[in-house]
Amino acid sequence: MKASTSGGIKTTTRYRPGTRALREIRKYQASTKPVLPRAPFVRLVREVAQEVRPDFRLTKRCLVLLQEAAKGHVVEVIQDAYACARHARRVLLMPKDLLLAQRIRGERSRP
Repeated sequence: MKASTSGGIKTTTRYRPGTRALREIRKYQASTKPVLPRAPFVRLVREVAQEVRPDFRLTKRCLVLLQEAAKGHVVEVIQDAYACARHARRVLLMPKDLLLAQRIRGERSRP
C-alpha cells in the first residue's frame, strides 16, 4: 500500500483476472524490439540450417526477419492458448492450453 499526498492510505489497483495477461499480449504485439534473445535464437537457426544443408549461409537481415516472424508466431500461439484457458474458465495458462492451441491451429506437435 502507498501513502497518498492527502495523508490517507491508497490501495493498489486490483485488476480482474486475465486483464494483466491481455495487456502484456497487446504490449508484445505492438512492440518492435525482440522478445526472443538474439544470441540463442541465432544459434538455433544456424543449427537447424546446418541440418538442412551444411553450407547454408544467412545474412543478418534474414536473421532479423526470422526473429520477427518467430516473435509474431509465439505471440499468436500464446494468445490462442489464453483463449483456451478462458474457455476452460481458468486464468492460469497451462501447457495443455498451448498444446490445444497448436492443435486447433493445425500445427504438428512434437513428442
